[in-house]
Amino acid sequence: MAQLRDGFQSRLGFVLAASGAAVGLGNIWGFPTQAANHGGGAFLLVYFIVIFLLALPALYTELYLGHQAQANPVKALKNAWQQQAPNVGAAAGYLGLVGAIVMLSFYSIVAGWMLAYALEPISTFFGFTVLSQFLQTDSMARNFIFTPLMLILTASIILKGVKSGIETWSRRLMPMLLVLLVGLIAYIATLDGANEGFAAYLVPDFSQILDPGLIIAAMGQAFFSLSLGVGCMMIYGSYLQPDANLPRLTASVALLDTGVAFLAGLLIIPAIYVAQYNGVQVFSDGKLVGEGQLIFAILPQLFNTMGEVGLLVGLLFFVLMSIASLTSTISSTEIPVAFLVENHQVERKKATFLVSLTVLAASSLIIVNFDWLFGLVIMVLTQYQLPLMGLFYFITVGWLWRRGNQLHEAASGVRFWFAQYIRFVCPVLMTAVFANVAFG
Repeated sequence: MAQLRDGFQSRLGFVLAASGAAVGLGNIWGFPTQAANHGGGAFLLVYFIVIFLLALPALYTELYLGHQAQANPVKALKNAWQQQAPNVGAAAGYLGLVGAIVMLSFYSIVAGWMLAYALEPISTFFGFTVLSQFLQTDSMARNFIFTPLMLILTASIILKGVKSGIETWSRRLMPMLLVLLVGLIAYIATLDGANEGFAAYLVPDFSQILDPGLIIAAMGQAFFSLSLGVGCMMIYGSYLQPDANLPRLTASVALLDTGVAFLAGLLIIPAIYVAQYNGVQVFSDGKLVGEGQLIFAILPQLFNTMGEVGLLVGLLFFVLMSIASLTSTISSTEIPVAFLVENHQVERKKATFLVSLTVLAASSLIIVNFDWLFGLVIMVLTQYQLPLMGLFYFITVGWLWRRGNQLHEAASGVRFWFAQYIRFVCPVLMTAVFANVAFG
């Protein structure tokens, strides 16, 4: 079966696909808000340090597990635990599988919102007032139209496999995302109020730099922004050629993902200050408003103050958000699809259909019970599953996986010290992140 596996054909294709998996809505709305509320440049500085200290080793660990096994997370973790307790490894793999489905179930809903908001300026331009109102008003009907649309878009790419689907589309979508980001930053920079936003984002408030809240926020954001803990990186690592230079690829993915997060801050924070300059309320209790309120209330209000050009800026912004969503849903969908194809010999087309149908059922359940279920699902996944799975991967590679684990066998040099770092330091850092996120 191994020699029949599809895979990435180029280093660039892998880096763009893995970065696409990592670059999601968390980078584009979560990161800038965290930075603005935790000392601007001080948060940036700590974030970059934390990426190096925790997120890079975590990314490497997850990629390494998949790359060595050349298999999906269930097989990879079962193999890694073969000598100790293969059922424990397999169970963790299944947990990741369920996590991927759960993540897709709420992420597809949010991605659908982005799609609806991207179409809204077009409907306004052509004078379809009722449609425009429908597209920007939260409703069950809108969710039941746009969530399946997002699932169909994702499935159409997954159907084509790794080389023709994931790699090809990542090569198209990621450069488009970067061009849109840079173009929007350049435009926002010309508007009144933007300079204040650049200063708030880039100038460090060093009095906050040792604040434990800032450090833990940066650790959590670094971990979540790289899409770690569900198995996305494990499955992508498994599609690499056996002789791939994993340390270099890991660094490239982290660099591109961090670069996009940084650029997102250069767009969002100045845009918020431009909105404030134009009379939109952007602060609540001394903190910048965040997440849904920021994306779906403040920024559309800002675009409305720009007149005709605001329609174009709004369109480009939400196309950017839709691309960020799509590159993430692709990677999460590939995890259960690969499992069905490899472990149960289901044809890819059928596997994609089954996974999409399962996600649609889970999404529908959330849509119907939105008020209490949506937030609960996100909380359980992000506050508990992701950090605990990250900790599990560190313990697996550092302590339990013996046969075939080259890090474990390293007796000297950089590899040896890196192995010790993964064994002793990373689990402590990861436990700190979990404890703060879950109980803080």
